Amino acid sequence: MSAEPLGSALAAGERPAPPSALSATLAFAWRGMLKIKHVPEQLLDVTITPVLFVLMFTYMFGGAIAGSTREYLQFLLPGILVMSVLFTTVYSGVSLNTDVTKGVVDRFRSLPIARPAPLVGAVLGDSVRYLVGATVILVLGVAMGYRPEAGAPGVVAAVALVLVFAFGLSWLFTTLGMLLRSPNAVMNAGFMSIFPLTFLSNVFVRPETLPGWLEAFVGVNPISHLVTAVRGLMGGTPDAGEIGIVLAAAAGLAAVFAPLTTWLYRRKT
Repeated sequence: MSAEPLGSALAAGERPAPPSALSATLAFAWRGMLKIKHVPEQLLDVTITPVLFVLMFTYMFGGAIAGSTREYLQFLLPGILVMSVLFTTVYSGVSLNTDVTKGVVDRFRSLPIARPAPLVGAVLGDSVRYLVGATVILVLGVAMGYRPEAGAPGVVAAVALVLVFAFGLSWLFTTLGMLLRSPNAVMNAGFMSIFPLTFLSNVFVRPETLPGWLEAFVGVNPISHLVTAVRGLMGGTPDAGEIGIVLAAAAGLAAVFAPLTTWLYRRKT
């Protein structure tokens, strides 16, 4: 083959500059949102399960726990909001493990992008899943009679706080996604860890009604602090101390597990 046809087939001019770390991260975040668009069935766990929890606990146990279903709904809904969003953080680890086990990450290695961009972008993209779950719970709660005393600003602030904590917690599950061998293993380990923490909290009952030893555990459970902060924001009585504890816990989770996930990612790829 002569050099002239080969040269005409090649692109002339300078090679395009590689994308910045920010643009690559946003591209992978968009990839995560496209997964939801093309496979909407993955939102079933985000929507159906929390709806069942709200309906079941409100109408089956609300009268026995709080004396009326309406009063119990005012207490329960912020906790279910927290629980439904935190459950979905497990899927950050599942998605990452799926990419690793199916070889998708090997394709990312050939791209001229910042190495952490697929990780950070995937976690940011999952925030859309968290927001969908929160919206479903809030719409259902309002339809059932829930009325936040702080109005829309309090609800927005509460959802933002939950999303920040979920972002920090999701790094824990991405670490599991890098350590375990299959997506099913990540899902099982994730739910086995998040279920006890959410149920042994103040989501469903007030801590003072529990045995002393259990009340002590609930008092130090970070999810209890998050639920208390969300109730305060939505109820018009924000607690700066509780909000500070939640933000510190979210920062601590991200500070520990984000570098660990990145190190494992680089080591494996």
